[in-house]
Amino acid sequence: MLMKKMLQLFVGLFMASSVQAALAEVAPDELVKNTANEVLTIIKQDKDIRAGDIAKITALAEEKILPNFNFDRVSRMVLGKHWRTATPEQKEAFKIQFRDLLIRTYASALSKYQNQTIEFKPLRMQPSDKEVIVRSEILQPGGQPIAVDYSLEKAGDTWKVYDIVIEGVSLVTNYRGQFSEEVKRSGLEGLIQKLSEKNKAS
Repeated sequence: MLMKKMLQLFVGLFMASSVQAALAEVAPDELVKNTANEVLTIIKQDKDIRAGDIAKITALAEEKILPNFNFDRVSRMVLGKHWRTATPEQKEAFKIQFRDLLIRTYASALSKYQNQTIEFKPLRMQPSDKEVIVRSEILQPGGQPIAVDYSLEKAGDTWKVYDIVIEGVSLVTNYRGQFSEEVKRSGLEGLIQKLSEKNKAS
């Protein structure tokens, strides 16, 4: 429950990305900083988002999330060993439903912003590195700072996120545990069906 609330509150702060940043090579820490600042600015200036307009929030999340997110890799990671035994049709169906789940999570995060700010740590990176961690802290009025680390990999000339770790808890690991339990109970088809039902209900 705590992980879910933290994800809903903070993960969306990064995931709204600018098209301009995606068109040119940008250092991973600059990508995170720029996109975080962009989404915070949008939220502050858009009265509909601040008022909780779900349709507009969801549209914003849908448009801005995927360009900076290695969704194929995340899908493989969260299914773990079950990805290797899934049929091509099951993989595609899972990716569709998992994508919708993440869209809803990020939309919820955008709707819950309440004057948090982000402080970034110096990036430790070698020029040849293909994977890096961008470390940050969420500063909230009257509360303790919350560590949020973004794992990124280089894909061509751009960097893409494949995991987010909040207070030591990985988004990928969290979902993998949930999905593994559901696969044990009802199989991969059962997991896909359950995700589909939740997405439709929302």
